[in-house]
Amino acid sequence: MAGTAPWAVVFGGPSPEHEISILTGLQAERVLTAAGHSVVPIYWSPTGEWYRVPDATEAKDYLEGAPRDSVVLEARVSGEPGLYRRKKFGAERLEIEAALLCLHGGVGEGGGAAAVFSLMGIPSTGSTLFAGAVGMDKLAFGGLMHAAGIPSLPREAVSTIVEPSFAGPYIVKPRFGGSSIGIEIADDVDAARALAATSVHLRTGAVVEPYRPELVDLNIAFRTYPSLEITPLEKPLRGDAGSALYSYAEKYLAGGAGAEAGFMSAPREFPANVPDAIHAKARELAERVAEVTRLTSIVRVDLLLDEKSGDLFVNEVNSIPGALSLYLWAPLQPAATVLLDALTEARDRRVVFPQAGFGGGAALRAAGGIAGKLVGLDGPRA
Repeated sequence: MAGTAPWAVVFGGPSPEHEISILTGLQAERVLTAAGHSVVPIYWSPTGEWYRVPDATEAKDYLEGAPRDSVVLEARVSGEPGLYRRKKFGAERLEIEAALLCLHGGVGEGGGAAAVFSLMGIPSTGSTLFAGAVGMDKLAFGGLMHAAGIPSLPREAVSTIVEPSFAGPYIVKPRFGGSSIGIEIADDVDAARALAATSVHLRTGAVVEPYRPELVDLNIAFRTYPSLEITPLEKPLRGDAGSALYSYAEKYLAGGAGAEAGFMSAPREFPANVPDAIHAKARELAERVAEVTRLTSIVRVDLLLDEKSGDLFVNEVNSIPGALSLYLWAPLQPAATVLLDALTEARDRRVVFPQAGFGGGAALRAAGGIAGKLVGLDGPRA
């Protein structure tokens, strides 16, 4: 049964992809509003503050932080959890049916926001904390693909004590970052290590994989509600023929200004002009990624194609993709339907963390005095 509370659209967040998240959120707000739905836009600042922002703001309104006339919110995870509007005397809880998370990269896409909203008792789109974390961790995701037998390029952590098992040149990527920011090319392992030590995007962890300039990018998306559905395949086109990588600027800034810029109007072949066998293989790989990762909602899978051999590799997964990949869904479903289905899935799935253990107190009763458990833990005696 449909609820009566409005949907929330949440965007921003502490992430290098903060600005792209704003654009996605503003676009999603307009899509839902134009379809007749009541929407509460919520902005998460880079420093962690939450705001209920005015309706129908523009991208330029966020150049200096939260827009004028925004209202500060409190996020409560205990007592009476939820998002609260501060008032002169006390606070008023926002009634929200479910939240559409438009948070790219960082803790938002990595599962942190899913955990926070679960603790606040607000159903939210995107995947669970656990699936989102694996999707954001490039090393873990690469290991999962390898374990599942899904074709992907070798990927290993940049280490100061272990040499890569494959020769350079390398692509060096942030282990916990998005799919575009902080990516570099290194000729050898020493250069990769130097980048990992000096780049602000790589200091928290970096991975290397073979640099193969002959490979081309392909993208495909899936959604998991009302059933698994997969989009046509797209081939992004690089604006600079000499560009070694599909860059952040090409992906997000090539289309001009406004909430529908960049990822909506960047050059692409859609559907991709590739053999039918590649389209079929891409769909198969998307199905396998959905099954093994347990990612839910709207997900984009980034692929790499060797056009000479026909080999297709899974490169990365985006559990909250730019523009929520609405442009990929256009031939299949209206944008409002895609967003509404994601919100409905979130509301009906409603992840709730267990409130207590399952031991029935047996471990606590058997423990006896804690002092006895400390014997041997205080190190060697003189």
